[in-house]
Amino acid sequence: MQSSITQFFKAIPTNKNSQTSQIGAPQTCTPPSKRKKSNSSSSGSEKQKKSSQSITKNVKKPKIQKSISAAIQEKLGSSDEEELSSKHNKNLNNEVAQSGTDDEECSTKNLKKKRVILSSSEDECEINDDTNRTVHEKKDNTNKDDSPNKLANCNKKPVEDKSKPAEKNVFSLFATSSNSKDTDTSVTPYNPNKDNYHPIKHACWKYKEKVPYLALARTFEEIEKISARLKIIDILSNYFRSVMVLTPEDLLPSIYLCLNRLGPTYEGLELGIAATNLMKAIAQSTGRTLSQIKSETQTTGDLGLVAEQSRNNQRTIIKPAPLTVRGVFEKLKEIAKMSGQASQTKKVEKIQAMFIACKQAEARFLIRSLAGKLRIGLAEQSILQALALACATTPPNQEYPPKILDCSKASSFKTNYDNLALILKTSYCECPNYDLIVPVLLREGIEKLPEHCKLTPGIPLKPMLAHPTKGVQEVLSRFEGAKFTCEWKYDGERAQIHINEKGEAYIYSRNQENNTSKYPDIISRLNNCKTDQVQSCILDCEAVAWDVEKKQILPFQILSTRKRKDANEAEIKVQVCVFMFDLLYLNEHEGQWRFATCFDTSTMEEVQEFLEESVKGNCEGLMVKTIDKEATYEIARRSRKWLKLKKDYLEGVGDSLDVVVIGGYLGKGKRTGTYGGFLLACYDQENEEYQSICKIGTGFTDEDLQTHSEFFKAHIIPQPKPYYRYDNSHLPDHWFDVVQVWEIKCADLSLSPAHKAALGLVDPEKGISLRFPRFIRIRDDKNVEDATSAQQVVDMYNNQDQIKNQATNSNIAEEDFY
Repeated sequence: MQSSITQFFKAIPTNKNSQTSQIGAPQTCTPPSKRKKSNSSSSGSEKQKKSSQSITKNVKKPKIQKSISAAIQEKLGSSDEEELSSKHNKNLNNEVAQSGTDDEECSTKNLKKKRVILSSSEDECEINDDTNRTVHEKKDNTNKDDSPNKLANCNKKPVEDKSKPAEKNVFSLFATSSNSKDTDTSVTPYNPNKDNYHPIKHACWKYKEKVPYLALARTFEEIEKISARLKIIDILSNYFRSVMVLTPEDLLPSIYLCLNRLGPTYEGLELGIAATNLMKAIAQSTGRTLSQIKSETQTTGDLGLVAEQSRNNQRTIIKPAPLTVRGVFEKLKEIAKMSGQASQTKKVEKIQAMFIACKQAEARFLIRSLAGKLRIGLAEQSILQALALACATTPPNQEYPPKILDCSKASSFKTNYDNLALILKTSYCECPNYDLIVPVLLREGIEKLPEHCKLTPGIPLKPMLAHPTKGVQEVLSRFEGAKFTCEWKYDGERAQIHINEKGEAYIYSRNQENNTSKYPDIISRLNNCKTDQVQSCILDCEAVAWDVEKKQILPFQILSTRKRKDANEAEIKVQVCVFMFDLLYLNEHEGQWRFATCFDTSTMEEVQEFLEESVKGNCEGLMVKTIDKEATYEIARRSRKWLKLKKDYLEGVGDSLDVVVIGGYLGKGKRTGTYGGFLLACYDQENEEYQSICKIGTGFTDEDLQTHSEFFKAHIIPQPKPYYRYDNSHLPDHWFDVVQVWEIKCADLSLSPAHKAALGLVDPEKGISLRFPRFIRIRDDKNVEDATSAQQVVDMYNNQDQIKNQATNSNIAEEDFY
């Protein structure tokens, strides 16, 4: 249904007076008297032996057993994943020290340093003499115990070695520093990468048991080893199959942990933990110094690996309850919601409690999750594909034990899998909220998602995007025989405005981020521009900087100076005007209306004239859309039913490119002290990898270079990621993590043996590179996965005049979700 949007909304004229916009049971110690005596020879006086026996006798005193047990019971009773408090550790140390001096006085002449160690290898207390072993030890435990907890000499203080910096002493019932690795051999090794994977037999947990976090960590570990997208999807789908069959309630937290999110993007729930606090938690938990953790992190470039090595080189005294997927997810949400003066301290304590319970790869991925990056090359599209594959292979809505465990051998499997993947992706694009999608998927299957997960005010959707074109002639060729309209293309920020039936209004970015607090001026004027007929709606708009006095559009750079969050309307200096161009939802009805400066035409001369008018109006160019045939709004698609025609299309390459920075070259001459150039990459959506496309060193001011250098120094990594594709002839001085998107322009595109962009798509041995690239601006509104794709690079290459004659229909990319 199509009609004019002006039935429901009215434009508000701006003037000088209008200042803002338009619109388990504890383990106990075995008494030493019941232990087998050590066969090792003893030396020293009889008095020393009696002293040892006296200490042994005191260690088994009931009051110490009671103190240990009480401490364990008290702490484990409150949480199955937190360590005992330092208060209990202090009491234990005091009682152990007292027990060594109750029956005899300390003699300076005969005193030998003694210490009490609670070992994970045996459920008993061990008393060790530095010169003579008086207890039984396992033969394979040859590592020296460096525990700092020793019985004090009551007459004489030990000589302090000031040549080495003292590490913080840690004595915990759950952990003590040791060189022996803490590995749990009782846990069934989990490998989701097995051939002929069985979701029940190959799982490491049982029906209705909580999914161990170790299972998810092992899945991440397997994914990290490879870069092939199809294999990654297969591995993750195997894990999902086991979760759906054995513990379906853990599927939702599993998905969020794979995405490294705590909820829908638009809710904006973030951990907000500084790297220093993570290092502090690791140091305090392992008895290491903060400087050691920092040094190793700088060397490896991965705090997760440092955490794993630090944790595995630590021996637990009493094992905390194992981490679970559900438990970790809930703890992360608790941490994210903490606020106030002491919130950082409380966050560190929560992190320590989880970290001490980590085993094997758990520490690596827990710390990476807390740091905000899993760094395994797992994109959301792959997660959706893996979920669809899991449902196609092992249907989720079955009673236990399921009758169908593997449908992959069925003749119709591929067709069914593709269909489920399309339904899931479409439903997620319209309703990007796993809290709503997963319960329906588990209860009724993917096929029923369209009935329950629809376009809803208050839940942002991914906007429709346009394909770039070279010029006016291409527009006419593409829309030959069809009616189309041209709209001004505004140079601002995409704004998706939602109004629900309660009258509540929200504004979202193109990446579904909640920008409501950024634009209080827009919210306050919504009621003035909508009619009483409007009960609920979703508007697709562009917010641009606006000169109220001159009634002119201002450049995007001015808009970017506005406060990003919690703006105070009274303090706003940069005013905005909202240009609406699509009404996606109105009063429970979906539809499409036009409400932007537009002009319906079918001739090249009129398009050219209208393009010039848009430039004079301070716009980027035109958006050309079909208005008759196939005139639909396609959520989350970059469709050829929309074409963009920019003012600089006749100056060389039609569109600018959005690329990711993956490396930096140290500057020389007047650029000494900063990066003088950068290695850029496009994003290959099919293989989920970043492919080098050019080096860039022009378009920067001195201030730009200084800003970029300071920013990227915090994101240096020691070696390129396995999902980077590059040639050794252009190795940068420093590699960067993928964290920022740049908009650049170039003179043209050419085949290159030195760059890997779109390798194999045009030439089997050469990629595509950019000639004379220049920096335009940073695209803070785009995620790294929104960078120009390899297929788009191919389209731009084929669209050049010198290449155009070679292009065929096979070169045109299929329209798909971005």
